Amino acid sequence: MQLKTLFSIVLIFILPLYLFANANVTGKVTDAKTGETLPGATVTLPQLNITTITDAKGQFNIKSLPQKGTYLIQVQYIGYKTIVRSVDISAVSSLNFAMEASIIETREVVITGTPISASSRNNSTSASSVSREDLLIPSTNLIDALAKQVPGVSQITTGAGISKPVIRGLGYNRVVTLMDGVKQQGQQWGDEHGIEIDQNQADRVEVLRGAASLIYGSDAIGGVINVLEPLSPSPGSIKGEVLSSYATNNGLTNSSVMLTGNQDGFVWRGRGSYQNAYSFKTPAGYYINSGYNNTSFSGMLGFNKSWGYSHLNFSYFKNNIGFYDSDPGDPLYTNDGTSRTLDYPRQDIRQYKIALNNNFILGSGNLKLDLGYQKNQRRELDSSVPGLFFDLNTYSLDAKYYLAAQNGWQPIIGISASEGHSLNKGTEFLIPAYDQTSVGAFGYIKKTWEQSTFNVGLRFDYVNNNGKALTLADGTQKFPGFKNNFSNVSAAAGYTHIFNEDLSFKANAGSAFRAPNPAELGSNGVHEGTSRYEIGNATLKPERSYQADAALEFGHNVITGSIGVYENYVHDYIYASGAKNDQITIVDDNGNPQTYDVYRYGQVNANLYGVEGSLNLHPTGFLHLDNSFSYTHAQNTSFDKPLPLIPAGVVHNTLRFEPKIKGLRDFYASIGLDNYFSQYRIDPTFETPTNSYTLLNAGIGATVKIGRQPLKLYISGNNLTNKAYYDALSRLRPGRLSQEDPTYGVYNPGRNITFGFYLPLNIK
Repeated sequence: MQLKTLFSIVLIFILPLYLFANANVTGKVTDAKTGETLPGATVTLPQLNITTITDAKGQFNIKSLPQKGTYLIQVQYIGYKTIVRSVDISAVSSLNFAMEASIIETREVVITGTPISASSRNNSTSASSVSREDLLIPSTNLIDALAKQVPGVSQITTGAGISKPVIRGLGYNRVVTLMDGVKQQGQQWGDEHGIEIDQNQADRVEVLRGAASLIYGSDAIGGVINVLEPLSPSPGSIKGEVLSSYATNNGLTNSSVMLTGNQDGFVWRGRGSYQNAYSFKTPAGYYINSGYNNTSFSGMLGFNKSWGYSHLNFSYFKNNIGFYDSDPGDPLYTNDGTSRTLDYPRQDIRQYKIALNNNFILGSGNLKLDLGYQKNQRRELDSSVPGLFFDLNTYSLDAKYYLAAQNGWQPIIGISASEGHSLNKGTEFLIPAYDQTSVGAFGYIKKTWEQSTFNVGLRFDYVNNNGKALTLADGTQKFPGFKNNFSNVSAAAGYTHIFNEDLSFKANAGSAFRAPNPAELGSNGVHEGTSRYEIGNATLKPERSYQADAALEFGHNVITGSIGVYENYVHDYIYASGAKNDQITIVDDNGNPQTYDVYRYGQVNANLYGVEGSLNLHPTGFLHLDNSFSYTHAQNTSFDKPLPLIPAGVVHNTLRFEPKIKGLRDFYASIGLDNYFSQYRIDPTFETPTNSYTLLNAGIGATVKIGRQPLKLYISGNNLTNKAYYDALSRLRPGRLSQEDPTYGVYNPGRNITFGFYLPLNIK
């Protein structure tokens, strides 16, 4: 049965559940020392997609709850330690929380992207949560924002408009991005293919570092980026937000409007966003035709009832990106790059998505069911007619049943499946049209006792690829076609222990796998966005990863931090590489010969290990020194040389002042240094080293009241010294096979000042 048919059947069966009744729980939030109530505290049940705010008396009333079950409740208030507590709903009708004051905002939050939701300290997975407040820090896109804040996360960039996530040195199809509980499928095999997600949609982002294939199957051997939209507001509420910013480097304007509401358990949300940028400026000038613009619309309709919740999410994202296609010797820069009209060549990318997210309370357990459909269309245009035109349609299903916890044991079982169908609709061809089917099943159990937890799981996956043969009109066989099947059994185990309030430990070990994608198996053509000719290998084997990591998290009010180490051995690691003098000449549609470097997909064994951590000092309530660091060492063990495309080591330092100023709320001023080490560990056949560099950043901001609405204003500066540098993961840096390559030696963006505001709206 096709997944699209199953999608329709499930809709019919779940509709009657909307008639069930609701239960309520009330409570109060107070200061633990003084007993005073705390109005405006946020009370959240992440597993049920419910949030509310305490009233003027510090009281709250949560409706639409199940009649029974144990759930995590998270309570947050600025200036206090976050509370995460497991509560049996059937055993209480009133909940009171006494919060302890703290000079820092603790990072204790509920992580939902792991098999079983848990507080970050009780979760063995190495995970970071980036809040809405942190996501407002100026950035060019969502991945850029995460790379600035999460140790171990970096990005492969093509100018300011395209960023691909890299976690602990692994990127491309080795990192899964989730939105609305569904894997984002957007041709992520390509160097210059970014993430088709509106960065303004995210209310919170969870970054899971290390292999996560146990729950997400193939492609998650590097980690997971779980993008979470705002939770449903309390019944009777209507909220919203307006935000806008302007950046001086490339004239980037970013604006977004959102409204969300809850009427007796009927929940809804709508958002519209628009971004527009001209060419980015380097210390040498504007890089030609590097502007971009994108438009996005998204919405949600659903129900929050005592039986759980059911939400229908839909989104549309359209992105236009210019790129430069010059001949050797042509200039890379211009003194006037402020036109917002994109020239050819350019990309026209469109992503359509529908996701039905459900959480049904069934007896003493609950069933989470996510159904998704995505259409990704990627056009690469040399004129109004697309040359390359990929049309990918993906249907997906993910189901997890959580059995009732007994004596500290929490078991779950799950299945997942997806169907992908890709067509070539252009006049040029790079990869064959293909069909891809994958299915998987897993079992997982977690044991909690006193201050320790232990978890273990097992998963089976099966992937089928069917590449279609293609013969051109002149009789030339472009693609011979391929058919292959891959299967794998993965296992994982984890352990956590909380020694005391100030020290905790976590460790993980496991195996994972990734099936070769159709581009790696069947490419045969010019990849316009990368200016190279790519050749696949239909005999590739799946990658198999064996990884382990461990981390200590420590600290109290004055000092907090973490230190972690990891190792990941990948057998049959896949990547495309070139060799000098391996070139091919192609005659274009105008009869002009074009010579391209040839990149061929092959396999080696690889070993990646490294360290990451943070150290944060808070000597007073208004002075904070935050530091983070990460380093990855990657070796091609088959040929005893470094692995290509590995980020340089980096240390981030930020000094932040938060004095109390009359008439202003949340005032801050910050100054920071981003220290990137040199990267001399490169594949010498097609890479060149990058030097070390330091970037100076600064920011200032505050919140003022407009009537009852708080307005956040900020100014942020990046690379204030206008440093000329090349990032080790920039696709525009020096290091192609030939210095005659027209993309040789484009600096990263220079000085950038961003002005912005954020206005949350409490309408009802």
